[in-house]
Amino acid sequence: MIDFIIVGNGLAGICFAETALQNNKSILVFDDDSHSSSKIAAGLYNPVVLKRFSEVWKAKEQLQIAFPLYEAIAEKLNFTFDHKMPIYRKLASIEEQNNWFQASDNINLASFLSPNLIEGKLPNVKSSFGFGEVLKTGFLDIASLIDNYSKYLKSNNIYTTGRFEYDKIEFNDSFMEYKNVQAKHIIFAEGYGLHLNPFFNDLPLDGTKGELLIIKAPNLNVKVVLKSNIFLLPLGNCLYKVGATYNWKDKTNIPTEEGKNELLNNLNDLIDCDYEVVKHFAGVRPTVKDRRPLVGSHYKYKNAYVLNGLGTRGVMLGPFLALQLYNNIIHGTPLDKEIDINRIYKKRNIN
Repeated sequence: MIDFIIVGNGLAGICFAETALQNNKSILVFDDDSHSSSKIAAGLYNPVVLKRFSEVWKAKEQLQIAFPLYEAIAEKLNFTFDHKMPIYRKLASIEEQNNWFQASDNINLASFLSPNLIEGKLPNVKSSFGFGEVLKTGFLDIASLIDNYSKYLKSNNIYTTGRFEYDKIEFNDSFMEYKNVQAKHIIFAEGYGLHLNPFFNDLPLDGTKGELLIIKAPNLNVKVVLKSNIFLLPLGNCLYKVGATYNWKDKTNIPTEEGKNELLNNLNDLIDCDYEVVKHFAGVRPTVKDRRPLVGSHYKYKNAYVLNGLGTRGVMLGPFLALQLYNNIIHGTPLDKEIDINRIYKKRNIN
């Protein structure tokens, strides 16, 4: 009997798998190809809500857990996927400059926001009021992480692919069985694929479609992430990732002309050099209506768990949530009430 079956090999599934392995637990990962949003995600991590210059929920705790986990994975795989890079937030007015200075004096934000504005240093970038620099930021190459981690799992015979058949699960008091595999616990980390899961598809996972572009701009010599009403992320070789749109109605992974035009209009407001669009892609983020993740055990099948709803901040949230869930299962440590799915069950009077 193994300790964990993990369904889903996107960012959430990888974080839980690695947390379990670091604690000498046995796992089997089912890659059901439900992690489309992880594959197309920008992978940015940023401890500040840049719309209103406020700290991300539990940002310091998240970073303290995330960096060691990612460093351990990188060392194990002998592969670099965490790229440290400052974010320059475009300031739109004198008022925003003043708000930035005020925020950088805040004790909770001082370690994340530089008090010095960036002005006149970015050729071919439009900005009349300069940029504020965000610290302790960067991005993960999530697509390459998934690919390399899958190879690692496969080489250790703890990885399988194919559609997961929920009706083949048999639950018992102290374990569950899926086909010929017995496990103490099963973790569903399926992203937007949760809608097909009969055990957890009643949770309020909304899903927000995002579209992104890859552009080639030989004259745009930018080596930081730019953030205005879009982000521009340098990938090397004159390539940049541009995103992202937010569509709450369309739940497909199909790129649209409407989304492309929205991104190009915003891009033209940010840069003034020639470029060409190399690629256009889309995915559905696993978002939740109350903007908090979905973590915890099923109200009836206590050894079935969900790890979902990472939304747009999955890089920071993933390791934090994985550790919370692991400690809850193994040590009985209560989950943070803001992420525990019991908040939803209680509203429905389900125990």
